[in-house]
Amino acid sequence: MIAIKNLSFTYPRASEPILHDLEFDIKQGEVFGLLGPSGSGKSTTQKILLGLLPGSTGTAKIFDEPVETISRDFYQKIGVSFELPALYLRLTARENLELFAALYNQPTKDPLTILALLDLEDAADKRVENFSKGMKMRLNLCRALLHDPELLFLDEPTTGQDPSRAHLTHQLISRLKSEGKTIFLTTHNMTEADEICDRVGFLSDGKIPVIGTPEDLKRTYGHREIEVRSSNDGTIVSSRFPLLNIDQNPDFQTALGAENILSIHTLEATLDEVFIKATSNKSHKTTSDIGGE
Repeated sequence: MIAIKNLSFTYPRASEPILHDLEFDIKQGEVFGLLGPSGSGKSTTQKILLGLLPGSTGTAKIFDEPVETISRDFYQKIGVSFELPALYLRLTARENLELFAALYNQPTKDPLTILALLDLEDAADKRVENFSKGMKMRLNLCRALLHDPELLFLDEPTTGQDPSRAHLTHQLISRLKSEGKTIFLTTHNMTEADEICDRVGFLSDGKIPVIGTPEDLKRTYGHREIEVRSSNDGTIVSSRFPLLNIDQNPDFQTALGAENILSIHTLEATLDEVFIKATSNKSHKTTSDIGGE
């Protein structure tokens, strides 16, 4: 669905490029997360792919077509939810969706059906100026789904949402994936990416040093150890054991015989820790695909 090779971009009057030779692919039906802190170039990458930011070098293709030759038909096949909602504040939620639906030259879904997907049907006839930031973000996503697009660009989709609302959005993204949609997600929320992305790439200093599945990345950058925690007369005792030949480790067997075991788990890294470790090497010599094809 998306193929990027040697993609670079420098803003006018900037002394350094914000993107340096990016290279990655996104397969059909995949949820791909581009992760990194604010200002790392995530939104810039999306804008280039959307044909909104000319002047890049390298190649970027969507639907096997260069972004430089994007036509109006291209926008009938994609949905976009920007980090800053693009909505008419004096219109209601329903009126906003009806207005945007009129811009498409193809059938669109019923606004109330889309609003229900994000638990906004009760606010259908309320002016958007009275919405919270989280509600505006959910309505922004509704707008992106109106025409049932094949490819979705989601920029920080759960900004301003409490955990329960964010979980609802995550469930919707998983549902869209099950329907065969391709989703390009940009976020600095590593926990969110861990939950919903098939693969992630870390953007740092304009480059992507590592790409892989969250599970493989966490194993690769974590400790190959098991931690056993138990309670001994009210004191928490923690013991770590290497995974290699764990079944033959007598100390591990002894730890398992403790009466008050509290937890047993592997010491895999979090995606936050993976990001710190993966981007600590500033040379960025290669872009490896861990757990990929």
